[in-house]
Amino acid sequence: MTKEDLSPYYQFITETAYLAGRLTLGYYQTGIQAEMKSDDTPVTLADRKAEEIIRSRIEKHYPSHTIVGEEYGLKESQGASHRWFIDPIDGTKSFMRGVPLYAVLIGLEIEGEVQVGAAYFPALDEMIAAAKGLGCWWNGKYAQVSKTQNLSEALVTCTSSYGFKKYGRLKEWERIQAACYFQAGWGDAYGYLLVATGRADLMLDPAMNEWDCGPFPPILAEAGGYFGDWEGKPTIYGKEAMATNRLLLPQVLSLIQTKE
Repeated sequence: MTKEDLSPYYQFITETAYLAGRLTLGYYQTGIQAEMKSDDTPVTLADRKAEEIIRSRIEKHYPSHTIVGEEYGLKESQGASHRWFIDPIDGTKSFMRGVPLYAVLIGLEIEGEVQVGAAYFPALDEMIAAAKGLGCWWNGKYAQVSKTQNLSEALVTCTSSYGFKKYGRLKEWERIQAACYFQAGWGDAYGYLLVATGRADLMLDPAMNEWDCGPFPPILAEAGGYFGDWEGKPTIYGKEAMATNRLLLPQVLSLIQTKE
C-alpha cells in the first residue's frame, strides 16, 4: 500500500490506543483484583473494558476486517485481507501492582504483513507508533534505534529471566548476558519501546503470542531496527521475540546459534 493509504490507519490506531489507555487509568493503582485464565495468566476488568472499546471502534470503522484479541479471541471475517491484533493491557502483572510499565498494543496486518502499529503506555503517557514508509514516532518525535556496534557495549533487557529456563533458552540467554555490558529486567512491551527509541540495544522474549507483539514489526523496522524471531525472521508468529538494532543482529544470532 502507498503512504497515503496507510495514513488513515495510523491516525485511527493511535487514537484508539490512546482512548483505551486512558480508560485503563481509571483502574490503575486502585487495588484492582484479577482472575486467573486457563493459561495461568491474570486478567482484570480493565483488560476486558479496554479490549471492548478497541473492538467496538474497529467494528464500527472497519466492519469487514478480522480481529484477534487476547481476551475475546478471534472474530473472523471471511476473505479479509486486514487483520487487527489487540493486547488491551500488555503487562497485566505490572498493572495490577501499580507499576507503570504496561501498554495497550494494537497492530494491523495487511495481506500477511504487519504494516501499522501503536503501543501506548498510559501511566507514562508515552506513545510509539509507526506505519510502513511513514516512519516511527515517539510522542511526536522521530524514533530511532541505537547505533551501538558491539555487544560488549550493549544494554540487554527481558521480561523474566526465569522464562529462559522454562522455555529451553537458558544457555542462549546466559551467553548473551555474558557478552553484553549490562542487563536489566525492563520487560513486556516496555523493553521493545526502549529498543525502538535507542535507550536499550536488545530485548529478548523466549515465549510470545501474536497479540503480544502485534505492533512491533513496523515500529522497529521504521526505527531502523529488527523485530522477529530468534532465527532472524521478521514475524509475529515465531512464538518468541527479539528486537535489536541492525548492527548487533548478526552478533546476537551468532550467539544464539552457537553449538556447545
